[in-house]
Amino acid sequence: MPLPTEFRWKASPPLVSPRTDTDDTFFSIKDPTVVRHDGRWHLFCTVRGTTRSHQIEHVSFDSWEDSANATRAFLTTREGYFCAPQVFYFRPHQRWYLLYQVGEEGRKLGLQPAFSTTETIDDPTSWTPAALIFPNEDPAGVDRWIDFWIICDEDHAYLFFTSLDGRLWRMSAPLPEFPHGFSNATVAHQDSHPEWRLFEASHTYRLKGMNQYLTIVEAEDKTRGNRRFFLSYVADRLDGDWTPLAASLEHPFGIAENVSFDGEAWTEYVSHGELIRASNDERMEVDPSRFQFLIQGVRHEQVGGKPYGQIPWRLGLLTQE
Repeated sequence: MPLPTEFRWKASPPLVSPRTDTDDTFFSIKDPTVVRHDGRWHLFCTVRGTTRSHQIEHVSFDSWEDSANATRAFLTTREGYFCAPQVFYFRPHQRWYLLYQVGEEGRKLGLQPAFSTTETIDDPTSWTPAALIFPNEDPAGVDRWIDFWIICDEDHAYLFFTSLDGRLWRMSAPLPEFPHGFSNATVAHQDSHPEWRLFEASHTYRLKGMNQYLTIVEAEDKTRGNRRFFLSYVADRLDGDWTPLAASLEHPFGIAENVSFDGEAWTEYVSHGELIRASNDERMEVDPSRFQFLIQGVRHEQVGGKPYGQIPWRLGLLTQE
């Protein structure tokens, strides 16, 4: 069955909100990544608070209906700034990996991709301390990067990221050298328009049962106060050319106008989200027969006049109609 080029979504109510049971004040929960393992969802998110501006939280629950009562714990793999996680099981090492970005003083690129690993995803204290993917020097040719994402095929690991300016970048490493060995930073795709541009939060997946890959990328709508929405592209290979699927403001992958709600709409943004995967491993496989899309959202009036770190993002689930 071919992929659709027009998408419609049905939104759940908000499922996960910032914690209120700590001494700190938390404004938002955002940047979700999620896997299901041993009958439980394991969700990792960025939280924005007053004491620490960026931190990663682990949220675990049996079903989405029970997510508001989930077991929650902050990770302690890094002091200071660390956020925007991606979680997956790397089969060659038989370990879970958590990829995220950290603030690294003294480097030309102040954001750096880092990782932690564990054999027990259900124990948030078991993750190893943060280690840099590029411990010694920045890759040549890159002057800005954000929101790192890893996906592997049979031979290589690929590191994707964006640069907030319409460009999607790609690096690769031989699979035996992972999590290091990434080289040859190139622009995998570039897309912008007077009314919008690719911005951040690129996520790339293998399409189950199809010889194709899907990339979704968050974009800014310049015509409506930089509201966030998602575009999508497909390719036959991870090192191939990306062609538009639903990749314009009129025909997007996810935007407020193609989402329906029961009752009042709780978000007018379709922002930094992850597709629910069909498996947990490094191939990042999703089932194209019916996508589910875990997003961060907010109403537009909750954004105005606030510093970005105080925007009250919450998480909800979109299901393809």
